[in-house]
Amino acid sequence: MLYIGELSALLTAFLWSGSSFAFTAAAERLNSLQLNINRIFIAAVFLYATILLSGIQFSISTSQVFYLGVSGFIGLVFGDTFLFKAYQHVGARISMLLMALSPAMSAVLAYLFLKEDLSLWAIIGILITMSGIALVILERNEIPSSKYKISKAGIFFGLMGALGQSGGLIFAKIAFNSGEINGFVATFVRIVAAFLVMLPLAIVVRRFKNPFKFYAKDLNALTSTIAGTIFGPYLGITFSLIAIEYTKVGIASTLMSMMPIIMLPIVRYYYKEKLSWRAIIGAIVAVVGVSILFLR
Repeated sequence: MLYIGELSALLTAFLWSGSSFAFTAAAERLNSLQLNINRIFIAAVFLYATILLSGIQFSISTSQVFYLGVSGFIGLVFGDTFLFKAYQHVGARISMLLMALSPAMSAVLAYLFLKEDLSLWAIIGILITMSGIALVILERNEIPSSKYKISKAGIFFGLMGALGQSGGLIFAKIAFNSGEINGFVATFVRIVAAFLVMLPLAIVVRRFKNPFKFYAKDLNALTSTIAGTIFGPYLGITFSLIAIEYTKVGIASTLMSMMPIIMLPIVRYYYKEKLSWRAIIGAIVAVVGVSILFLR
């Protein structure tokens, strides 16, 4: 299928946009570490059921398990942990801006470790798309009384979050380059590896509680967690891996970073928030960049 990698990357951005709203609602009811572990466990159950019921062959080499395990650790444990820390220090807006650097990091890492070259038009498309995303993210002026202030620590955490996301994609790409592997199987291995690292750590620091007892008392939190898991770790990560299998990492990462653009209509029509001309222009610029990536 033509453009299967690019289309999968865009679908990933749509899925992650939906998951962000669901997880925002869930995060109001339980701590981020607990939520992260819960969503990964639920995703692992969904993925295993999908693999079992669909009759998908669990054919994977030892080296692929290793690379996907490393990918899960770097992306879901290392990257997400630093991203959550960035949220705490500089807020979501600046954190998202720093995460918008992930496509550039991915392209550089892919060039260094995977020998992936990008055409001049692909580079132009990535830069234009990133510029549009940056315009949207910077659309709102910082509130002077806000508890979030730009700090060196916050910037460092955000950059490490972006690097973790990029590094996770690189190791996943190495696994796909090692041989054919089903996207659901790859996601399952990646998620289980992250779960096996995070759960013991959470127990040691006493930040993990019995999720069954908690959700039995709060069905709304359960609904939000399940919805976010389906859109995010279950389908979102699966399509992100399909994207990097069929297109270059830098391009896939750029298209997956379209979340701030995709969320604009939801913010406007569901939450009734007004959009500035800066945000609208940023969205148009990003769409032009995406068009160049498809027509390069």
